Amino acid sequence: MQSAQTGHDVRTERLIEWLRDAHAMEAQAETMLTKQASRIQHYPELKARIEQHITETQNQARLIEDCLRRHDRSYSGLKDLGGKMMAMGQAMGGMMVNDEIVKGAQMGYVFENLEIASYKILIAAAEAVGDLETKEVCERILVEEIAMADWLRDHLAELTHAYLTRAAEPHVEAKR
Repeated sequence: MQSAQTGHDVRTERLIEWLRDAHAMEAQAETMLTKQASRIQHYPELKARIEQHITETQNQARLIEDCLRRHDRSYSGLKDLGGKMMAMGQAMGGMMVNDEIVKGAQMGYVFENLEIASYKILIAAAEAVGDLETKEVCERILVEEIAMADWLRDHLAELTHAYLTRAAEPHVEAKR
């Protein structure tokens, strides 16, 4: 049987591991969003919203680093590298399809929902160990992730119509 102290240590270690995962997820998001934004040419509203979220994402990574520092820990460079490599692969894959802009928005929406789930888990874990500062940080980040997911969801139809309109025109690039 575990003592209360051991149980606390296990919960805290899991929180730290999930914070490291969140940092890697933000590193992946930054790489993915930066590549995506750099390729967008004909969809200025989407590009502007993605660029806004890049700034939010960079700040989120710093906030997660602060949470880890409060526990005398740092993020995992290896996990961050893995996330960045996955994002590069996603970007390369997106370049190969004719409907890159639509697929990118679709994948962005999916990724935002992954982040939402991750921050909800972190909020619960931080609350379980009594780390109210981390809980508050994750609640603030969660608001930004929900806002980005909502924006993408609310603009998917409009973006799809814009893509289809451009794709129907001869000699007009619709892809990005």
